[in-house]
Amino acid sequence: MNPLLGWWEQLTGATCPGCAKPLQEPTLCSECQRALVPRHGPGFVYLGSYQRFGNLARALKYQGRRNLALLLGQRMALGVRQAEWGLDGVTAVPTLPHRQIQRGYNQAELLAQAAAKELRIPYKSVLSRTALDKSQTQKTLLRRLQLSQATFQPVSRVKGIWLLVDDVVTTGTTFERARKALLEAGAAKVYGAAIAVKSPHELAKYSL
Repeated sequence: MNPLLGWWEQLTGATCPGCAKPLQEPTLCSECQRALVPRHGPGFVYLGSYQRFGNLARALKYQGRRNLALLLGQRMALGVRQAEWGLDGVTAVPTLPHRQIQRGYNQAELLAQAAAKELRIPYKSVLSRTALDKSQTQKTLLRRLQLSQATFQPVSRVKGIWLLVDDVVTTGTTFERARKALLEAGAAKVYGAAIAVKSPHELAKYSL
């Protein structure tokens, strides 16, 4: 237990962004840190189910908990090392410019940059999000699945094997559209990584 953080928790009521229990460790409680074990699907690394770690993604995305990105990105990198994919670069699923301005960052980009640094391979911003639309979280399941094929466009060329990082994968539609654009940018193969996946058993259908 960190004595200083224990005192701060008593004063402020700080809680773990993963499980909402009293926070007595930096960033994330020890129980949640132990649970963040890289898991592997077909061509994909993730840290847990959306039911377990959706709160972490929301804390990073909506609550300004940028400090989570370093820890989560490093855990993703561990999973990538275990997979032995031989990557040439890392990039992130982009958000719309006005959302990035509102938050001050793109959470997927923070994760991707942390993973790239840990893996000692280049990070590059390759895609842009061009379709003006509601956030996927504000749509029905049917509307999420109908996301335009032109939502993402390449802004630069790449080659070789790439890792595409997002914060979460729910229906998989957003990730698959971004993956398609990254292949159009010249990537020979695209693997994926995220904090959480809603339906891990369905990863195979996206042909990663």
